Amino acid sequence: MDLVDTDKQKGLSVTVWETYSHLLSQAGSEVPPLEKVERFAFYERAKKSYAVVATGETALYGNLILKKGVLPAEFLE
Repeated sequence: MDLVDTDKQKGLSVTVWETYSHLLSQAGSEVPPLEKVERFAFYERAKKSYAVVATGETALYGNLILKKGVLPAEFLE
């Protein structure tokens, strides 16, 4: 979820995004940059999700939507 305007104006730094990017890159495949989605658009996308997982993450803007895909054949061997 992207920063709301007031947090952008404050210059809020969201370190959890860097942490997520690092963890995803360690998964062993190419990971596109994280996409930031406007707050209410994020909520609408979340409503259409197959599953919602609630975690104990307390970081500001620590919300993610993960999109599953197809694994390349070399990962299945």
